Amino acid sequence: MDIVIKGRHTTVPERFRNHVAEKLSKLDKIGHKVIRVDVEITAEANPRQTDQSERVELTLHSKGPVIRAEAAAADRYAALDLATDKLVGRLRKAADRRRVHRGSRTPISVAAATAGLDSVGAIPAQATPTAPMAKAVTAVEEPPDAYAVPDSGPMVVREKTHRAEPMTLDQALYEMELVGHDFYLYVDADSKMPSVVYRRRGYDYGVIRLDV
Repeated sequence: MDIVIKGRHTTVPERFRNHVAEKLSKLDKIGHKVIRVDVEITAEANPRQTDQSERVELTLHSKGPVIRAEAAAADRYAALDLATDKLVGRLRKAADRRRVHRGSRTPISVAAATAGLDSVGAIPAQATPTAPMAKAVTAVEEPPDAYAVPDSGPMVVREKTHRAEPMTLDQALYEMELVGHDFYLYVDADSKMPSVVYRRRGYDYGVIRLDV
């Protein structure tokens, strides 16, 4: 398992990199063939956010879906602990799902349970059942102006491009939970439409599809 460490607007000392490697070294005992964990540390310069001045984002890549967790605290060690706890919980959820779907207790799919509902209406949430040392640690420091804002035009804080493999609504909901987001953009396997599943109030979800 490789660990890639990147600092945004901050430096990452060797002591902390060693601590990260030790902290995350046992993840592949819980996860399914973990390949790499990306660790991003961000320092917040706003003096009003001293209690959340350090943010740690963990992104785990394996032969299964991407799993992500993040947390903020007054120092990066505490933020790492919080983010790691979230990541471990999502790893265990993914492991439980694999065991359930391989056995005879395969749960009914969300699509089957909600057949006939309007695609942009509420969708009841489906309940999901709940190492060796790292091979390599890589530090990547970004220059302070890497996220400079242009003088005019919209402010783009971050831009990402992901490969989109068509998937079912069930899989989209599952992967949204694993990355800890309130929405998930995907290509629907049945309609082939770009779609977004999102969390509504309470325990409901909604779906928006683009007819292009």
